[in-house]
Amino acid sequence: MRKPSLRRTCAALAAGTSLALALTACGGTTKNDVKNDNNAAASAGKADPNAATKKGLTVGFLPKQVNNPYFTTADKGGEKALTELGSKYKEVGPSSATDTAGQVSYVNTLTQQQVNGIAVSAQDPGALCTALKQAMSNGIKVVTYDSDTSPGCRNAFVSQASAEDLGRTEVQLLAQQIGYKGEIAILSAAQTATNQNTWIGYMKEELKDPKYKNVKLVKIAYGNDDAQQSFQQTQGLLQEYPDLKGIISPTTVGIKAAAQYLSGSKYKGKVKLTGLGTPNDMRTYVKNGTVDAFELWDPAKLGDLAARTAVALASGQITGKEGETFQAGGASYTIGKDGVISLGKPTVFDAKNIDQFNF
Repeated sequence: MRKPSLRRTCAALAAGTSLALALTACGGTTKNDVKNDNNAAASAGKADPNAATKKGLTVGFLPKQVNNPYFTTADKGGEKALTELGSKYKEVGPSSATDTAGQVSYVNTLTQQQVNGIAVSAQDPGALCTALKQAMSNGIKVVTYDSDTSPGCRNAFVSQASAEDLGRTEVQLLAQQIGYKGEIAILSAAQTATNQNTWIGYMKEELKDPKYKNVKLVKIAYGNDDAQQSFQQTQGLLQEYPDLKGIISPTTVGIKAAAQYLSGSKYKGKVKLTGLGTPNDMRTYVKNGTVDAFELWDPAKLGDLAARTAVALASGQITGKEGETFQAGGASYTIGKDGVISLGKPTVFDAKNIDQFNF
């Protein structure tokens, strides 16, 4: 059974939700967030795509925080993949999502244990670099997932989804729900939130397609990733635009707060709501008819791909260079700029599949 989740804006997204711990995972990076720090992804030697997949390897998973539902789901995805590939899995990590020194210590421990690969969700893009470079100098392959380091401190980064995919698919999802006709609004986080603004930029680009000629974006509201403010902003949107047909909220705090307002109002089932949310936050609102469908990525798939990437690196099938391709779990992936591998389009959650996920 599959179980499956966001980055900088998400760290704040956790405030005011029952998933305060789980959403520290959301401090992840999407591939468009990776800053070029003048370091290319670390790579060594030449890839042999036809090399045999090595067995008996050990890959250590180092999440931002252990016993966090999001990372537990992701790392179990990694464990399942490694078992399937004939290799061993281990997980270590701090109990606090802000214990960067603890993460550094665990990198050093894994290096001393001479694991073949490390899959890490970095609490800080630079703080782990010295330790990770030491690991790589000892022949250990380093993959980041969910939250990246500077490119030169790892071999590859497995990104949840691209900013473009996230922005465009949210518009596509809402347009389907409103029959490609009517006024819509966006309920964002902070007005200065980089990720949110990037996603919204792609939403506006998507809306330029002629098929949306009868869809009108009337307002972008900001709830500042605060549950109460987001609730009030939703109320205000519907007072200002009584004919509103739909709302996109690309923040887990925002979509939950909007759903709370809609579910207790005359607009329930009439004003469509979608965006980025977690199944555990949104399950009630999907089941009571407030929300038809929303999206996020599946952390189990993220962990699966991180594990398979580590094994492919350790087997010499890839080195992390741009343009290399490899097979993982029945799919083909191409390594992009700065060693970034995109998981793909987000996962859509609705009444049919939401109970298959727990995060």
